[in-house]
Amino acid sequence: MSAKTPLMTPVLMVGCVIILVSFAIRASFGVFQIPIAEEFGWLRSEFSLAIAIQNLAWGIGQPIFGAIAEKIGDRKAIILGALTYAAGLVLSSFAVTPEAHQMLEILVGFGVAGTGFGVILAVVGRASSDENRSMSLAIATAAGSAGQVFGAPMAEWMLSFMSWQQTFVVFAVAILAVLLLLPAMRAPAAVSKEELQESMGEILKRAFKDPSYTLIFLGFFSCGYQLAFVTAHFPAMITEMCGPIAAGSTLANMGITSTSTLGAVAISLIGLANIGGTLLAGWAGKHFPKKYLLAGIYTGRTLAAAIFILMPITPMSVVVFSVVMGSLWLATVPLTSGLVAHLYGLRYMGTLYGIVFFSHQLGSFLGVWLGGRMYDLYGDYTMVWWFGVGVGAFSAIVHLPIRENRTRVAVAA
Repeated sequence: MSAKTPLMTPVLMVGCVIILVSFAIRASFGVFQIPIAEEFGWLRSEFSLAIAIQNLAWGIGQPIFGAIAEKIGDRKAIILGALTYAAGLVLSSFAVTPEAHQMLEILVGFGVAGTGFGVILAVVGRASSDENRSMSLAIATAAGSAGQVFGAPMAEWMLSFMSWQQTFVVFAVAILAVLLLLPAMRAPAAVSKEELQESMGEILKRAFKDPSYTLIFLGFFSCGYQLAFVTAHFPAMITEMCGPIAAGSTLANMGITSTSTLGAVAISLIGLANIGGTLLAGWAGKHFPKKYLLAGIYTGRTLAAAIFILMPITPMSVVVFSVVMGSLWLATVPLTSGLVAHLYGLRYMGTLYGIVFFSHQLGSFLGVWLGGRMYDLYGDYTMVWWFGVGVGAFSAIVHLPIRENRTRVAVAA
């Protein structure tokens, strides 16, 4: 690594902070499932639908914010995203009906899109050298996992002495606070509007005609399904299906004495394990074909989920599953975004990755909504869990035919 191409640039460092805060908030929503449902007497599916709509709006907003960043600038797109995020959180704190929550989660979803992977990874990718890009994308992705480490436990802790409404307002202040760091985020200049108009249509047309782009799009679906289902429903699933934590056990001695606390800790463990897993994926993406790495990650997830549900759900199995699943959690993101950049270039990476990410969020919507719906119908999450196993196996297969080793698609100047 040369002195002229440092890995930790100001763009990467600020991008990491923004993603960390954004994902800390987003990863905590599963903790609110039971408190909000119990306060208003809602069915589990009603708040689940609100989170599902948030994920779908995130997916719809991702290519939109990617295009906004490419047209008017990354920092303006991030400011708009943070303002939208905060507005959605504050307004949600006043909502008292399922329909109000569901509508306002559209704002939250668009806010995540403006402060999340699509915009941040694109600007980090452009600000990184070829030699550092894979690892830079992995570090930015791992920052999202770092947010997950403390997001759910922090929400659980705040709920112990304040209402969920007040917690939402605190989160809104936190996402606005990251805007103070934006002056240090000076990315490479965007192309002119004329250049953008001339070549975006062509590169999109080429990508849509490319079977490999279609396979990437389809493969990312299960990633969204699995991640969103676990984030939204795993804390509640553990609370209701896990065996009791024995007095004097290792977990009890660590202060984890209830399954509700274990649920929040499980989300944190997933995020903690994924920091290492994502960084390892970034390193591996520089040395091995990304399509095979992605197929391996989805295979690992499929096996881990199948083994977990087939065995008795105990506090120790929850911990083991969280660590294993966490090591594979967001490892797909630097590889998928890096694959898009490798095949189609960097100029429109935000838009092209945003479109692929829409498939991820379609899966997220289905995973969250179906989890709540199946719970209301059958009283547990077993059936929807097995559906996640199936789509994980599907994603492992569809990545194999991707044509990765070829000359990068040229972008019109």
